[in-house]
Parts: sequence; C-alpha cells; structure tokens
Amino acid sequence: MSNPETQAVPSGDGQHGMTALAGTLHICVAFDWGDEIDMERARHLVPAETQLLPRRRRTPSSVGYRPSPLRIVLPSIAVKLPELGEVLAPAVATVFDFAAVSVRLQAPFLLSEASLLRLAAALADPNTVTRTVRAALEPLYRQLLPAVHDPLWTDDLSEEYFVFQFPPRAPLLPEELLEAEAAWTAGLLRLESGPLSDDEVGEALRLHLSYSPEDLFVPDWGAAVLLDAACEETLQTIEFANLQLLEYRHIDDRLDKRLADAYGLVQAASRRRVAFWRSHDRPLRALGELKVEANGLFERTGNVLKLVGDQYLARVYRLLATRFHLREWERSIQRKLEVVEGVYQVIADQAVNYRTEFLEIIVILLILLEIVLALVRH
Repeated sequence: MSNPETQAVPSGDGQHGMTALAGTLHICVAFDWGDEIDMERARHLVPAETQLLPRRRRTPSSVGYRPSPLRIVLPSIAVKLPELGEVLAPAVATVFDFAAVSVRLQAPFLLSEASLLRLAAALADPNTVTRTVRAALEPLYRQLLPAVHDPLWTDDLSEEYFVFQFPPRAPLLPEELLEAEAAWTAGLLRLESGPLSDDEVGEALRLHLSYSPEDLFVPDWGAAVLLDAACEETLQTIEFANLQLLEYRHIDDRLDKRLADAYGLVQAASRRRVAFWRSHDRPLRALGELKVEANGLFERTGNVLKLVGDQYLARVYRLLATRFHLREWERSIQRKLEVVEGVYQVIADQAVNYRTEFLEIIVILLILLEIVLALVRH
C-alpha cells in the first residue's frame, strides 16, 4: 500500500514531480472589531473556552497569554481554493481583549509541486478568502457586539497569512527545501508560481530555524513553510504576530488621520485667534484621548504573548517580527505618539496664550471704561 504522503500523480514538474505532496494549508485572517472587549461578558454571550498556549516538555509554565484570549470553534467554512476546489475547512476564532480576532482555517491537500505553486500564486490575492471568512464570522460578531466597546469593523482592515505545513519526513527534508528545492520553496513563500532570481530565492530563505534535524520553519511576509507534526504552539505564535501587525497598522492609520486633523487645527488657530480659544476644546480632548488609547493598545498588543523562557518560540516570533517589520512599525508609532504629544502641547499652549490675551484685552477695556466714566462724572 502506498504512503499517503507520497502518492503518485501524473505530473512532470520538479524533482518530486511524480509525487503528490500531502500537507495542510493553514489560513490565518485577522480583523479588528473596535477598541476593547469585555472578556467576562463575552464568555456569557457565546460558548467559548480560554485559549492556552500548548506546551511541550521544554515550555516553562511562565510562557503563555496575559490575559488569555477566548477560543471559539466555528462551523466549518466552505472556501474555494484553486487546485483544491471548494474545501469545507474546520475553523477556529481566537478573540483578544483589545477587540481583535483571528480566524484560522485548515485545508488538507495532496498536490504536486507545480499545483502547490499555482495554489500559492492564487493566494497572493486573498480578497476572495477574506470575504468568505468575514461572512462566516458575522454571526459571532453580532453575538459578541454587546461586549465590544466602541465597535467598528471596517472592510479595508484585515491581515492574511498562509502556512504550508508538511509532515517532517521524506521526500521533504530541511536540507532538500533549503538547497535542491530552494527555488520551489521560495515560490511558496513569495506566493509566486513563476521563476525567481537567485537573489530573490536567497532573500526568501534567509530566515529559517529548526528545533530538530527533521523540522524546519521558514517565514516570509505573506506565507511560511513549516515542516513539523506537533506544531500548534508555532501556529499560534504565527497567528498572534499576524494579529499584532494588523493592530500596529490600525494604530498607525488612526494616528495619521488624527495628526492631519490636528495640523489643520493649528493652521486654523493662526488665522482665527478669537474663535480658536472657544472651539479648540473638543479636538484637543479627542487628541488627548487618542494619545491615551494608542499608548494603551500599543502596550497591550505588545505584551499579550509572553514567550520569555521558551527559546524556540521566542526565535519563531523574532523571525516573524523581522519579516513583518514589527520593530519598524513600533518605532513609527512611537514617533507619531511623540508628535501627537508635541501637537497637543502646541495647541494647549496656544489656547492658554489666546485666553490670556483675551483676558488682558478685557482688563484694559474695563480700565479705559472706568477712566471714561470718571471723566464724565467730573
């Protein structure tokens, strides 16, 4: 009886062209639902369990989520995938206290190398998958809506990531994927079916790690290749990093919009001094609230997953953070928060100065009025 991981298929592509490679495509889609979720209330609204980070013997008890998100099993989602057709994929939603949710789908495959590359290339445009997942998530969103503070679920804010997971055995071995099959592996990572240059292949495979001689993790911006069997904790780390990227994008976009409004307020102040000191309060208050909210969300998003003590998962996260440019996003957000602080201070100082000037004018007018009245009496 043939091995299910290596069934023959009619194809002449690649070194393993006559072999169908078995594995699982993990589809991660992250959304933002609002500012915050009351987790205690959410537990009473839907059947859910606390999401715990799976542990191996190497994993200390200190590694995990703070606070723990909610894990909600969804009905299987029918998703259309090139080369696979319509797949009824098991789905799980993970809901975090900062009102972000990640949905992970699992789609088993048995495809040739060429078919896998075509599937990867089709995933470069994830809009169909994202719309399907969003539609399937709508009932859960409506159920949890009473627990969401300031709910806002926009169509243009999502983050997708794909993981091609293979069992750690022949014909796919770490050295094969990184050397003889390097171009094919890079195609999966870059979601590209066409040939890539040597430089592009080298860059796609530059970051990788292994815990044992048989497993391998190679991440890129939009996809990862994973050789592993018991990999739930790795998948959760990938899912969280993808969610963190979404939240950083969300914070950055909001800061951009509010800063544009703040600059307009400063310019208006220079033209309409008298009106400004009466009309600045609401924008100034909104700017201050945004500063507090962005700082709070930034801190909570960055501190939810504690990986100190598990060197492997910490390295997985660092590779993902490098590919997602999370440190650059953090620095950008910090700079913009400093700019918000500066603009806030400028507007506040201008308001104080204008009020002071106005009061001084009133005092002068009152003194003049008193002098005039005194002269009239005499």
